Amino acid sequence: MARATGPESLGGRPLGLRLVQKVSSTRLFAKAAPRVIPALDRAVHRLTGGRVLPSARMLPGVILTSTGARSGLPRRTPLACVPEEDGGWLLIGSNFGRPDHPAWTRNLLTHPDATVSWRGRDIPVTARLLTGADRTAAWRAALALWPPYAVYQSRVEREIRLFRLMRREPEAREP
Repeated sequence: MARATGPESLGGRPLGLRLVQKVSSTRLFAKAAPRVIPALDRAVHRLTGGRVLPSARMLPGVILTSTGARSGLPRRTPLACVPEEDGGWLLIGSNFGRPDHPAWTRNLLTHPDATVSWRGRDIPVTARLLTGADRTAAWRAALALWPPYAVYQSRVEREIRLFRLMRREPEAREP
């Protein structure tokens, strides 16, 4: 596939994407986005029967359904992801560069079995927090997909949590 080289692109990347990446690196975006983007994603995803996830127009995305660490209730969270060749996903707990870990990361640490809605299908997964060399490789993949993650990490003292989601067999239902 030929790379665009005209005025609509710089360095092979569409200008629209570069603009969104620049805007998403601002502190104002970090303040507003967590309130707006997930609510919009959840609403449109529900209205379209899981076929449309607006934020996935810029980044691949899933709806993660995890079990609340404290409540034990199902929690649905739209998240950007890095799809992996083996059919799994990487999730990045950037929280848009805000100081605290996002709640969904605590949920996965407490209850690693979850479900993702991917392209209209619900898929059972098990999450594993990445450390060491696995985390380093996953972080490189995340930065290749979305360079603003480096800005988010530079704003916080905590290490951004990275999870690998692996498909698992659905639980058998009682007859």
